[in-house]
Amino acid sequence: MGEKKDIQKDIKIRMRRIEGQVKGIQKMIENDACCRDLLVQVAAVRAATNRVGSLILQNYAERCFVYEDEETSDKEKIKELIDTINMFLK
Repeated sequence: MGEKKDIQKDIKIRMRRIEGQVKGIQKMIENDACCRDLLVQVAAVRAATNRVGSLILQNYAERCFVYEDEETSDKEKIKELIDTINMFLK
């Protein structure tokens, strides 16, 4: 159970950092910052958001997905995992 708490804590910290980055971008826009600098920051937020999504997917695959339903076949589980990954990548 401790590992789950660690993942949750890591995700919360990352989300607060992303929130700060977004607020920073808003201030940059208000201050008429260089478009290139804005794009660098937007890319950083996108990368950070993708990393949070990856952590959630990892947790899903390791914890939720494996123990979710003992009645579900392996093929159905694999399809569900692929569908979840595809949803994340859209």
